[in-house]
Formats: sequence, structure tokens, C-alpha cells
Amino acid sequence: MLVISNASAVDDTSTLYNKINLRLLPFLLICYLFAYLDRVNIGFAKLQMQGDLGLSDAAYGVGAGIFFIGYVIFELPSNLMLPRVGARKTFSRILMLWGITSACMLFVRDVPTFYAMRFLLGIFEAGFAPGMIYYLSCWYGPQRMARAIAIVFLAGPIGGIIGGPASAMLMTAMAGTGGLAGWQWMFLIEGLPCVLLGILALFLVPDRPADATWLTNQERRLLEADLGVSVAHKHSFAAVAKDPKIYVLALAYFCIIAAIYAFSFWLPTLIRAQGVTDTVQLGWYTALPYIGAAFGMYFMGRRSDRKGERRYHAAIPALLGALMLALSPLADGHLLLSLALLTLGTSALWMTYTVFWAIPPEYIKGPAAAGGIALINTIGLSGGFWGPAIIGWAKTLTGSLHAGVLVMAVMPLIAALIILTNKLSARRQAGA
Repeated sequence: MLVISNASAVDDTSTLYNKINLRLLPFLLICYLFAYLDRVNIGFAKLQMQGDLGLSDAAYGVGAGIFFIGYVIFELPSNLMLPRVGARKTFSRILMLWGITSACMLFVRDVPTFYAMRFLLGIFEAGFAPGMIYYLSCWYGPQRMARAIAIVFLAGPIGGIIGGPASAMLMTAMAGTGGLAGWQWMFLIEGLPCVLLGILALFLVPDRPADATWLTNQERRLLEADLGVSVAHKHSFAAVAKDPKIYVLALAYFCIIAAIYAFSFWLPTLIRAQGVTDTVQLGWYTALPYIGAAFGMYFMGRRSDRKGERRYHAAIPALLGALMLALSPLADGHLLLSLALLTLGTSALWMTYTVFWAIPPEYIKGPAAAGGIALINTIGLSGGFWGPAIIGWAKTLTGSLHAGVLVMAVMPLIAALIILTNKLSARRQAGA
């Protein structure tokens, strides 16, 4: 009878999480898809707007990265407010404001307004990604967290898969329509859907499990039992902010993000340097690294959950990514080899990214998790400025992308070493 009871409990838990998965993950994935698309479509806009606005490579690199300065400044306040305001209003506010701002990129006419709009875009999106991680930690325990993160953050690679071809086709097909350049239409068409998603968030995102009308009382109790909700395991944000291990994690994340966004923003330029001149063809080529990343993220997230291990599942892909990116300049002039190395390198970076974000929610419990996760993301995400900027400065100084690419290849190597020497996740999982 005990076996039957245990089997029944497992079935009930599986049914519960299937319901949660269907209610939450698709919508969050779509929201983050547009977030990622609105961050990196500047890489395609560069192909046209650089000439229209007279942007140097250095100016483009700074403008692409300045998004993260605004993001970093406002991220921690946004996430500290999230438990009080609620996820529903927080996500709605973020989606609508960044959608409007992204669409208004069509009004950019010179370098100062380019910098200003990218900075504003960062301010209005601040807190969305770490807010989602905290939100998921309220619904998923350690045994399911990496898979949930992997599904939602598949939006990054999916954004690359569909964003490249879509952006290229919009820029080509709409060029000159209504007196607007193709890149202006691209920003308008890709930005406005976020406003609609912001309205939908008010109706589709419950603040917490207790507010989910689609859960029964029995399902809420089962979810609480599975999450192991306990006051004893909660931390204050003041204690979290004093914990040196939080800053170690932030440094590792800085290195991961610097590399990811450097290659996200410069990928069209890197591929064009291999002799690809057709914009639409270029869009399809840029999708290939993200297809690899999508499969890699899902595989590594599931494997990390199944094995109950985070450190090596994050560090080993980072080492692989560092190697592939370091080798990529050697493929200069060989399109297929260059694409293969960039695909393997990009895939590995996104695998590291996925598993990394399963670590902080296991270490920080309770409402302080929102602030703690935001603190790690705030410090680490500044790498999103330095990565693209370093490649831009190196390109302007040397006339070649190789120097910047090699610097970025060092970043995941540093991240891997930090993660390997930090046993925080293993100790927490062991109950230490």
C-alpha cells in the first residue's frame, strides 16, 4: 500500500508541474524572446544605420553596450520592489515601457540620441531577467529549477534563430517605405508587440502560487510541500549583501555575460567579414549558432537537474566555449569553419549561462532571493557593456576584429576557473 501511495504522490506532483509549466513557461518565454530581440537587433541595424548616422565601430560598440549601464543602475531597486509590488505589475510595467522605447529607436538621428535611447532601453528593462529567476524560484524547487530556467531562457537562442532572418528581411523589404529606412521599420515592428505582452501580463501572471486561481487548494499545499517552504531557510537581503560568495558569483557572471553579448552584438559583423554580403543570407547564417545553443541549453539544464550537480555542468561548457572562440580567428576566410567554431562557442556559453542561474536560488532563500539574484545580475550584467565595447575599440584601433575576439575568449575561461574553485552549490545541495 505504501508503494501505491508513493506512486500516487509522484503522479500528483507530475500533474501539478505539468499544469504550472503550461500556464507560466510559454508566456515567460515569449516575453523574454522579445526582450532579447530588442537588445540585440541593434547588431543588424548596424549594417544600415552605421552609414546613415555616421557611427564609428567604437561608437557602435559603446552604444550597443550602454544599454547595460542603464540596466545595472536600476536593476537592484526594481528587484527589491518586486516582492512588494508583485510580479504581475512589475513585468507589465517593464514590458510596456521597453516596448515603447525600442519602437522609438526609429527617431535616432545621431550618436548622442543613439546613446540616449539605448540607455533608456536599459533603464526600462531593468530587473526583468533576474525578476523572472526569482519568480521561477517561487514555483520550482532545486530538482526542477534548471529545466525551468532552460525553457524560459531558450528565448535567447530562439531570438537569435528567428531574429536574424526576421530583422534582415524587415530591413530589406521595408527599406524606403513611408520615407523610413529599413532599420527604422525593424525597430518599430519588433518593439510594439512588447506593449501588448505588458497588457497580457496583468491577466496571465499570478504574483505567487497563492494567487493562482487555476490551482486547487490541494495543489497549492502539494506545491508548498515540494518546495519545502520554511522560514528557517530564509535570508535577509542585508545578510546576502555582506556575503562574499555573492560577489564571487557576480564576477563569474560578469565574464559569461561579457562574452555572450560581445558575440551577440558583433555576430553579423563577424560573419560578414567572411565574405557574406547579402543581408538576408547573413540573417540565416547568424541563426546557426543559436540553433546549437537552443539544443545545448535544454540538454544541459535537464542533465544538471537529473545529476543534481551544478558546478561542473556550468564550468566545463565555459572551458569549451573559451577554446572554440579562441580558435575562431584562425578560421578567417573560411566561412564554414568559422560558422562551426562560432556555433560551438556560442552554444557552450549559453549552456553555462543556463546552469549558472540554477545556483543562486539554491543558495538564497525567501524574499531576499529577489535582491540577491538582482545583486549578482547587476554586477555581472555590466559585462554586457564591456564585452561589445572592447571589440569595438579593438576594431577601431587595429582595423581587425581578432584582438577583441581573443580578449573575449579569455572571459569564459576565467568564469570556469571561478566556478570550479567555488563549491557553494555543492555544499548547499549537501545541506551544509
